[in-house]
Formats: sequence, structure tokens, C-alpha cells
Amino acid sequence: MTAPTPPEIAAPTLPRTLTRHLGQHEGQAVRLQGFVHARRDLGGVQFLVLRDKSGVAQCVGSGLHLPLPESSVEIVGSVKAHKKAPGGFEVQIESLRVLSAAIQASPLEIPKMEWNVNPETMLDYRYVSVRGLRERAALKVQAELVFAFHSYLRHQGFTEISTPKIVSAGAEGGANLFKLDYFGEQAYLAQSPQLYKQIMVGVFERVYEVAPVYRAEEHATSRHLNEYLSLDIEMGFIDDEEDVMEMENGLLAAMMERLHATCAAEFELLEASIPAVPAHIPRITLLDARNLVTQKYGHAVGGKDLDPEAERLLCQHYAQTTGSDFVFVTKYPRTARPFYAHPDSNPDGSMSADITRGFDLLFRGIEITSGGQRIHDHAMLMDSIRAYKMNPEAMTGYSEVFKYGMPPHGGFAIGAERLTAKLLGIANVRYARAFPRDRHRLTP
Repeated sequence: MTAPTPPEIAAPTLPRTLTRHLGQHEGQAVRLQGFVHARRDLGGVQFLVLRDKSGVAQCVGSGLHLPLPESSVEIVGSVKAHKKAPGGFEVQIESLRVLSAAIQASPLEIPKMEWNVNPETMLDYRYVSVRGLRERAALKVQAELVFAFHSYLRHQGFTEISTPKIVSAGAEGGANLFKLDYFGEQAYLAQSPQLYKQIMVGVFERVYEVAPVYRAEEHATSRHLNEYLSLDIEMGFIDDEEDVMEMENGLLAAMMERLHATCAAEFELLEASIPAVPAHIPRITLLDARNLVTQKYGHAVGGKDLDPEAERLLCQHYAQTTGSDFVFVTKYPRTARPFYAHPDSNPDGSMSADITRGFDLLFRGIEITSGGQRIHDHAMLMDSIRAYKMNPEAMTGYSEVFKYGMPPHGGFAIGAERLTAKLLGIANVRYARAFPRDRHRLTP
């Protein structure tokens, strides 16, 4: 038995108006299309809050059959000023047409999610919860960050590349690789485009990529994902890592400028602020950073890097003393950096055996960037591969290019979700991704 043919929909007589533009049509008839965000029936007067991609609008009528929340509807009506309505205007409904009715109640009451829904439940029903105003605001901010990333780098002479996500070896070594069967051979999901973007420096000199990366780390923290969006750049013919940090400084300034222009409403909704990016982001060496948080705050730092509390305290110090929400931590030890990190220079000009030209960028208490200058000399690279106890044969597809005049180069990667979360004050990075993947979640 075939499904009944739906009735033909007459061509609309009015162009569609977005809710954010209602103020431009006071006293006029408009046609809205969107979702039933909320509904109420008060003694014969019916209220419907319609949600579209631009915001929400209060619509008022009577004698209507209101469909379930999340139904797609079309409303034709006249615009009236109303100081208590969202945006200061409401629509007096003349006709309501259901375009696609919800066939059952939503598992979440979207307008009330923030205060009466368990956060894990919001992830379980992400296909619905992501429609929430706050949820989509975070994703809009992230989309604008990515747009600005593309735009700025294009203007700086960078070329976008696309690198494999199924690889034969890890870019950074270690065990945090997802294994897969590739026609009977062992393969992995890429943990970074690092090795390929270095190769492509030999082609375009300045390259970037926006793509997911994968880390098989069995963590369960508010700052980690097993799949995340990485914003990567690599640039050739540099003098040292300072050139790379200056590039990121300018990039971040452009990204924040874009947010001011496009996301003021989202930041207001989430009660967040867009940070000012200093003309020269402060720098501090890792050794000095460890000493500072110990001497000033009494926090002893163990291990070879800064722990989360040390990162928080260091950012607190710079916010209070310089007004900067950003700080570069430089001169990382070799033991805390991958095999391709370029060694730093000793005072006599020789290469250090212990310190690299690697850096991290901290923002509001958390690392959002790892970067630095890379080794470009073939002999030095092979020595480093062996020193890290890696198999030189397994790295041939990468290392061979360094026999052919690779220039001094460096780069960095920004985790898009981390940056989004810290900008908006989102406590858990999972809520800065539409469909997060962590060690317990493969759906939706």
C-alpha cells in the first residue's frame, strides 16, 4: 500500500521573514517559518514561541490547534511592538500551517533544558538537545571561529590542504592511537596531520587544515575528547618559533574581531565576554612558569609539564598583572615534546640536548595550542627518531622529504572545541561539539 500523496502547498504570497528582522516590519504582515519552541493556552488566548535559525518570536492568536513542540510550522501575521516579547515585537497570528508535525513529545523540554535536565541526558538525546538556543549558540561561535581561521590565513598567503585520516603510523608516537584493519594490514586513525602538513610546506610554504583528529586516550575529564576539530597551520622559511607565535597572535586577534562582528547575541545569551588579544601576547619559559606558580601560589608542579592547576594559576597571574587572558609558555624540554621538535640553541650557538623550541598557548586556565619550530635537517631528524626509540623504517614515508631541502618551518594546532568552551564559559568541552565522542559515547 502506497503512502497518501500530501496536499500541494500553494506558493507563498509573502517572502519569508526571520525572527530577528521583525523590528523592520512593524505594522506589516510577515510570513515566519520555524519550529514550535514553546506553547501556552491561556483562556482562549494562545501563545506560540517560534524558533528559527536567527532567534525566537512570540506569536499570539486564538482558536488555533497548536501542534506539539518541535513541529515545523508556518505563521502569517502582523507585527506589533510589545516590550515584554523577545526582541520587543510579537506577531498577531492570522494563519498557522503545520509543515511537519512532531509525532510524539520531545524527550527533552528544550526551553527548560538548562535547569531541569541531567547533562548526560542532554548528550543522550543530542539530536534534539542541540536545537536549544544555548547549544546552538556555542556551535555558531565555533563556526565563526573556523570561518575567521580560513579567512585570515588565506590573506596571509596560506593554502588549505587535506591530509589522510587513515595512516600507517602515528605522528607523535605513543599508544594513543585507534587501530583499524586496513585490508589485512594494521592501520590507525590520524592523531594529527603533523607529518603531512610538514611535507606540504615543501609545496606551498604556508599551509593549513581544518579537520578532525583522533586520540585513543582513556581519560574522562571535562577538557578532553577522543575526536575533536583541529585547526592546524604550518609555515616555512621562519627564523625561529617567534615567527610562529606572532602568526598565532595575529590570527587570534582576527578571530576575536570576527566574533565581535557576528556573535554579539550569542555571547550575550551565554553571559560570556570576548577577550582582547594583546598586540604581543606575554611569554614565559616553562621553567620560569613552574617557579612562578610555586613561589607565588605555593603550588608545587610535578612531572615534566604544567599540571591543570598550574595552568590555571599562571593564567590568573597574567590576567591580574597584565590584563591578558593569553600567555605563551615556551622552551619545553625534549622529554615533553614529540620527536620532530627543533632543539633550542645554547649560548655558544650549539644545539641543546634538553630544551626545544616548542611552546603552548594557555587561555583562561587551559592549554588551547601546542606548537613550535620543527626539525628540518635530515640527519638531525634521523638522530631524533632513533633517540625516541622509533623505527626509522616505519617513518620513511615522512623522513624522505627532508633529503630534499626542507626550509626552516614551524606551526601549531588549536583545538576548536576547547577554544569555544573557554570563550563561552562552558564547563565541559563535550558541550562545545555537536556530537561528541569520548570513551563512553559513540551515539548519536
